[in-house]
Parts: sequence; structure tokens; C-alpha cells
Amino acid sequence: MTATTTADGLRDVVIGPSEICDVRASGQLFYRGYDIHDLANNASFEEVVFLLWMGHLPSSSELTRFQSDISQESVLNPELISLLRSFPNTANTMDVLRTAVSAMGMWDTDSGDNSHEANLRKSLRIQSKIGTVVAAFERISQGQEPVSPNPKFNLATNFLYMIHGSEPDPLYAKAMDTDFILHADHEINASTFATRVTVATGADLYSGMVSGIGTLSGPKHGGAAEDTMKMLLEIGSVKNVDDYVIPRLTGSNRVPVPGFGHAVYRAPDPRASHLREMSLQLGQLHNDTKWYDITTALERKVDELSNTPDRIAAGKQPIYANVDCFSASCYYEMGLPVRLFIPMFAISRTSGWCAHMMEQITNKKIIRPRAEYVGERERHYLPIAERS
Repeated sequence: MTATTTADGLRDVVIGPSEICDVRASGQLFYRGYDIHDLANNASFEEVVFLLWMGHLPSSSELTRFQSDISQESVLNPELISLLRSFPNTANTMDVLRTAVSAMGMWDTDSGDNSHEANLRKSLRIQSKIGTVVAAFERISQGQEPVSPNPKFNLATNFLYMIHGSEPDPLYAKAMDTDFILHADHEINASTFATRVTVATGADLYSGMVSGIGTLSGPKHGGAAEDTMKMLLEIGSVKNVDDYVIPRLTGSNRVPVPGFGHAVYRAPDPRASHLREMSLQLGQLHNDTKWYDITTALERKVDELSNTPDRIAAGKQPIYANVDCFSASCYYEMGLPVRLFIPMFAISRTSGWCAHMMEQITNKKIIRPRAEYVGERERHYLPIAERS
């Protein structure tokens, strides 16, 4: 059979059926049929993780048991802590996370068992520990002792607790939980595809996780919030927004503005509205809405320059704020360093990766795309003495 469809970067190519996530160009996002707005307004991250893995929202007793299991599995063994201490303090946290998750697989009692039941147990261990790993290395790299997770906290609250060493403000905890929900899954993005390709070969979940982490570490995929915060710091004030944006979005040499635009959505990113509100609330908590003000000024200017009638008439894609546009200021307002922005994305997206890997494993088919060969043809071998 020959390949009949060519799509650069596999853009808009459907790789197969999935029941997990529905991303619509019209600006809608659903997890297992539930609207993201409904989940962000009402659910906890743990409920969403359960939904992604089990296919339904948990009952009260199921959620209590799930939360208890997460709490029990969130503590790192001494050997893994020693491994984290052995890394250079200057190491990139995503590199540390990639290596630590790979090592975790060697201590997992279900190693070698690829049954669905074992994969559920492994998924829970990975999700429970990944935030602990990020927080532990952050503190170690800054000359501090790691903080053990508190069994009374959920995943989002515990992450902030383990980073800062104290119980976070309730608004911080809510913002982090909401952010984790919004980043939990987004259909077949680059890192999710990488995890599915890996486990489709028969490799285990830990190998798939390493593929996902490695793929997310690339700035073209996971780096949008980090780039956005660096941009906000460079702009520094609302009065500087026009001078920053206008040269980038006018003339023949237009360049992307971090935090804006999306590969799928042709309407506002449904996740951005929740983080826009969180950014405002966090600024108000600190009596300083500077970062929210700069971001909303950027949003207005990008909309003014990019979504004009002539561009729309010419069929140009509209440009709106995406999920990373406001997550950047939310993280920064909570005292989280820019170097942790991509690792925090990984903590949340682990839930979606595990769901997709388990779904792919039940599919039992290896993923084997084709390439459109455009190189030279019908060449003939010349002895080395005859080559110029």
C-alpha cells in the first residue's frame, strides 16, 4: 500500500479514534464529553485525572479512595532523592524530570506488566510523584532541603507547599488546581503523540513518559508560558506595549507574539478565560495588577492589529490569547520561578499522557506513518576512485 496523503508536520491528519479529548476549532474543549468550563468551574484536578483514566467522574467514595492512593504514592524513596542530589544544581529541570521518571520505572513493582490494571497503578504512581520530583529538585538546586508532601493536601496545593515550604494562600491553591485542570489534556499534540508512538511498540508507560517529557521540553511545544513571562518582563509597563507589539505584527516581517495564536483554534482559546480571571484575582490579592494589566493591553493590541477586516477577508487565521498567555502571570504572581513553567506543564499533562498511553495500548497497533520522498532518484554507485 502506498501513502496517498502528505501533510507537513502531520498538521490536521487524524491518526485514529480516541474517546479522551475533543478539541474543536470553534473554541471548545471537552474531556470525555465534559465541557472544560464545567470542569474548571466545579471539579478538582483529582476528579479530572480520574475522569481521563476511568472514563467517568468519580463517586464520593471513589474520589476519597483515589485521593488516599495518590497521597500514599506521592513520597519519593530515599534512593530517588539521592539521585536528585547527584545532579548538577544548574541542570535543566526538564532534563532532571526525564531522568528521574525513567529511574522511577526501575523501582516500580509492576515493571514488565503491561496489563491495564498494572498500567493504572503505574499511572497513579507517576502522577503522584512527578510534582514531588519537580519540587524536590527545585529546593535541592537552591541549597534547601526537600519538603515531604503533606497527606492532607491535594496535588496542586501540595506542589506549592513543597516548593515554598509553607501552606499556600487558598487563592494560590485554587489557581494552581484550575491551571492543572486546563493543561491536563489537549488531544494529539506533539508530546501526547510521542507517548502514543512509544507505547504502541510495546514499550512501557515509563518509556512513553520519557518520550513525552523530552518532547514537551522543546521550546516550540512547552515553552510558550516561559516565553510569555520573559516578554512581560521585557515590556515592563503598559506604556511599552505598543512599542513592543506594533513592529512585530505590522509590515512584511511579522513575527509571533508569545502567548497568542493556536494550531487548532480559530476562535478564542476556551482555557484562557479562566486564567485571565485568575491573573486578575492574584494581582488584586497583592494590590498590584501590573502583570494582568500588561497582558490584557497586549491582548487588545494583538486583536486590533491581527483580526482586522482585511486580514479576515484574505482568509488569514485570527490570533487570540491562548492558555499560556495568562498562565505566565499566574505562575509569577504565585512566586514560581520561570524555570519551572515547563515542568509544571508536565505535571498536569501527565494525566493526559497516561490516559492516551493506556488507550493506545488497548489499540494494539504500531504507529507507522510514511514520508513523501523528495530526494534524488535512480543514482548509481561509483567506485571511490571515480568520484570527484
